[in-house]
Amino acid sequence: MIQRQIFEYNDVLGYRFIPNVKVRIQHESGGYLLQTNNCGFRCKHNFLAPKKNNINRILLFGNSFTAGEGVSDSKRYSEVLENIIEELEVFNFGLPGSGTDQQYLTHQTFAKGIDHDLLIIAVLVENIRRVTSHYRYYENDQGKKLLFAKPYYELENNELVLKQRPPDKKPIEEKDLPDSEKKTIDTGGRFQFLRKLVIKTGVKEFVQKSIRYQPVPEYNNPNNPAWLIMKKILENWIIQHQKQVILMPIPLYQHIEETSDALAYQKRFKELSDATGCTLHDPLTDLLKYSPEQRRKFRFEHDIHLTPKGHEAIAASVAPVIEKILLTHIKRT
Repeated sequence: MIQRQIFEYNDVLGYRFIPNVKVRIQHESGGYLLQTNNCGFRCKHNFLAPKKNNINRILLFGNSFTAGEGVSDSKRYSEVLENIIEELEVFNFGLPGSGTDQQYLTHQTFAKGIDHDLLIIAVLVENIRRVTSHYRYYENDQGKKLLFAKPYYELENNELVLKQRPPDKKPIEEKDLPDSEKKTIDTGGRFQFLRKLVIKTGVKEFVQKSIRYQPVPEYNNPNNPAWLIMKKILENWIIQHQKQVILMPIPLYQHIEETSDALAYQKRFKELSDATGCTLHDPLTDLLKYSPEQRRKFRFEHDIHLTPKGHEAIAASVAPVIEKILLTHIKRT
């Protein structure tokens, strides 16, 4: 559940971090430091348009796995990449709780005119549900769950049409929504009752394997309505972009720990990459090379977000791809 008190209303995205704040967030890890920049994103760099001489710059977009929920700024894969690759600057536009639709709007609104060499779109595969949601719950500083509207796209004649912009600034009572709209609330996952039950009994992984649990069945069919919207957003984003693009699907822990099959989403993203000509990097291939014991340490005990070790593994996986692009496509120009 996202804590609303570290965010402010934004008439494009629905919300963003409060700019220029530094705060310690309570967490099962013991807490972590969070600092935001001049534009209200969790990045140590202020978003300046011109680049420094001899510095390569990456624009990075994603949700809480990219923003680094649960870890301090220096432990995120964006900062780890800066340590691995010389003369690299990563502008992290990650926004917790956001969908690919809001990340696309973030790029259009906040990254316009920023000089860079490479764009990385890091798509947590669960985001396929968020692009069809119209509302999401957040938690205020009293621990109360509040429902807020978000912008979203619909497909009309195979074109994206933006809806609910600007989103309502005030929280909404679920009881006040029509029944049709109640189905568009992002509840955070499938089989909620089963999820709570198996967590309590400690047999979660066993149950998932036994029932062939598929956390993101929307990828099974290339004509699934949710996939068609996500696909169109990513197609437009990639094709309209003038620089090199890495499309990086971030797997769920079920895929990393092999309690669920990743083949369906891998097939969809491969088709998308082939159609757009972008560079597809699937870190799951590299993550599965680690031992089961190591992979379990890529997430926290209770929080499913990446630990520092998980961020290190993601960075180690994508770094060679970045270096190859910088060498072959950028340095020669």
